[in-house]
Amino acid sequence: KCWEDADILLEGLGCIENKKILSIGSAGDNSFSLLTTNPQIVVAVDINPIQLKLIELKKVAISVFSWSEYLEFYGFIGLPENRIKLFLNLKEKLKPDLFDFWNNRISEIESGLVNAGKFEKYFNIFIKKILSKIHTKKRVNELLAEKSESEQKLFYDKKWSNFRWRFLFKIFFGKFVMGRLGRSKEFMNEVKIDVGNFIYKKASNHLSGKECQKNYFLEYIMKRKFGENLPHYLRKENYETIQKNIDKLQIFRGFAEDAFKKYGKFDYFNLSDIFEYMAPEIFKEVAENFVKNAFPDARFAYWNLMVTRNLSEILPDKFKKEKKNFRKIKL
Repeated sequence: KCWEDADILLEGLGCIENKKILSIGSAGDNSFSLLTTNPQIVVAVDINPIQLKLIELKKVAISVFSWSEYLEFYGFIGLPENRIKLFLNLKEKLKPDLFDFWNNRISEIESGLVNAGKFEKYFNIFIKKILSKIHTKKRVNELLAEKSESEQKLFYDKKWSNFRWRFLFKIFFGKFVMGRLGRSKEFMNEVKIDVGNFIYKKASNHLSGKECQKNYFLEYIMKRKFGENLPHYLRKENYETIQKNIDKLQIFRGFAEDAFKKYGKFDYFNLSDIFEYMAPEIFKEVAENFVKNAFPDARFAYWNLMVTRNLSEILPDKFKKEKKNFRKIKL
């Protein structure tokens, strides 16, 4: 599962119809969402072969399954035994090596691929070992229940944010624990802040506001399931469009610069949070390479969380920052 909001991504990139898009693969969710814009092509690029095998499996599943079948296959609804049956129905559509890869991981399919990622398991530990010792399921439901802005803040301040929550949250989401259970340690090399305190402040700000009540990521973390709020690519109104455009998604293993050699220049870029992992000198090098391989007025979307990397600052003569922190290239 991708932990970046496709609704924000699509709003930032704007009108993409009949354009070429480069998208960091990750788990594929946002790359699939980009297909709702009726692009010319979406190239999902990643250096992680397992991520690409997951995207390829999802691509075939979307092309074959109805909306409800896909939800069951991927683990959002339904029974474990049905997921295996659905997977076996894909055998003739999957390349033999891809089928063998996932057949050897049948237990992950059975328990739901939506729960199989490293970050998903990290959050599962949080729920079982930390949250369950602080708040009851009833209180979790109360946190996410519909209420006014002032009521949400009062609930968070008076009933949710107790000493155990503050103390254990900061430890669990600190650099040491996150670097071992959540993110790979090398992804934390450029992080120079107090991670636990930083994440705690972000979480407090969100949980004390009304927006958290409709946050499907938060609902999944807290309840280990999605309710009526689904990720963008899995909403029924989007699924059919994605199915129709599924062949426009190309899967490419390698770095972005390798994809440029094969596919040429692009109009739009979904770059996830790749810049956070780069030393400043590498970031500048990569930014210059993007300039060479972008059409005029190309638009870039990327995420900063714990490390600030801004294209408009590293190459101010080439990039300009747009409102709402979206980036647009100027050539």
